[in-house]
Amino acid sequence: MDVVDRRTFLRRTAVAAGAMAAALDPLHLVGPAIASRPVFGELGPIPDLRDGVVRLWLPVGFKYRSFHDTESGPQLIDDDATVLPGRHDGMAAFSAPDGNVWLIRNHEINNPGAAVGVGTPYDSMAQGITTTILVTPFGEVLDAFTSLNGTQMNCAGGATPWGTWIMCEETVNGPDVGADFTGVSNVPLTQRHGFIFEVPAGGQSNRQPITSAGRFAHEAAAWNSDENALYLTEDNFGFPSGFYRYFPPTDPMKTGRLADGGRLQTLRVVGQPNAHLEGNQANGATYDVDWVDIADPNPTFPYTPGQPAPTSNDDAIGYVGNQGRAQGAAGFSRLEGATLSKGLVYFDATQGGGAVEPGPQPITGYGNGNGQIWAYDPEKQTLRCVFQSPGAAVLDLPDNLTHSARGTIVICEDGSGDNYLRGLSRDGEVFDIALNRLRNGLTGAPRFADEFAGATFSPDGHTLFVNIQASQGISFAIWGPWGRIGV
Repeated sequence: MDVVDRRTFLRRTAVAAGAMAAALDPLHLVGPAIASRPVFGELGPIPDLRDGVVRLWLPVGFKYRSFHDTESGPQLIDDDATVLPGRHDGMAAFSAPDGNVWLIRNHEINNPGAAVGVGTPYDSMAQGITTTILVTPFGEVLDAFTSLNGTQMNCAGGATPWGTWIMCEETVNGPDVGADFTGVSNVPLTQRHGFIFEVPAGGQSNRQPITSAGRFAHEAAAWNSDENALYLTEDNFGFPSGFYRYFPPTDPMKTGRLADGGRLQTLRVVGQPNAHLEGNQANGATYDVDWVDIADPNPTFPYTPGQPAPTSNDDAIGYVGNQGRAQGAAGFSRLEGATLSKGLVYFDATQGGGAVEPGPQPITGYGNGNGQIWAYDPEKQTLRCVFQSPGAAVLDLPDNLTHSARGTIVICEDGSGDNYLRGLSRDGEVFDIALNRLRNGLTGAPRFADEFAGATFSPDGHTLFVNIQASQGISFAIWGPWGRIGV
């Protein structure tokens, strides 16, 4: 039985009306040439080189191969000692010997249960893992193993220039916190969660959280070497989400690792305490910003081992952010993807753009738009709304982000209908890169609503690796004339 994940649970409440409207729109069902704009060429069905099945629509001239398709049957890793879980999420690519690629990939598993995978887990009763895969540039798997286990809700993260992956837990579960949206008790957990971890390319994580970078619903990370700062997004359903940065106590470019014990800050708009940035924004709207310190980034809440915790999940998940908001920090609607490109930190507000109602925001929807893309300029200390979606047909609930060498932002959609990979040009124009056309292997039913996740280019820029996430998961290697379509 599939566990209902956090996105699905809240989508059924906060986004139900929008999903119904999309389903009734005949233009939405016709295909990509009508559902969006054919900017650089229309998408069409392309067979998977693995078995000839059409799983993606792409521009003419592109090819792809899928791998680690957990729907087609058990996929074994760790020298056949572990059954690969599904829910493939954030991912990064690193250079490997002989022209091959190391991929480090998250698996977003929630709820207590015996840890899986080889190696001593961080929490023996948490099922989330991060896998490392050695692949050719054409998606042929050469090796795969568990590189981090015993974590929860391994969502997105970010690659570092010293050759590691920052893995983000999108939860604050722990034995000291009450049940989350699933209603499942956290009493069996042996450790607190809600942290970031580091995984070296081709190696093993030390499985120790970087607690000074905050205990909150982490989503993605982007490193800026000019400042020695790690930028962090927060995907906090139903509440304001914050945009953070973490300054480690030592330079990881010299030590080769991100150290604990640093300083955490969150963004504030100058002259606008508690600015509501989740609502309607004009493209190009720019704000002067500064940052406020988080005094207690790593809370432990009172509890008795083996007993339900007195602190609710809602109270715990807002604890770090509330410290920032008490100092005027800005609020966004569900911050997810992040990437550093051409000196700017791009990040998205997945449900940003909707109208802001007066008074307290309802728990089921802090922001009700189709998404915003923001860019922070560290040198100028400004924040700019690069693009706000005018509707689901243009951009629907942006999630993970990456960028190409020329600076095009690649966006993974997590909508309730057709899901695309979209491109955002440096001129602010959105266009289509790929369309999910998965079908259930047993029933043939469409799986078009399954989200894209983990987009990342190979080090040479020739191959785009990406996942589609569901209870089953699948990864793809895509290659072709990127420059011809503006990527």
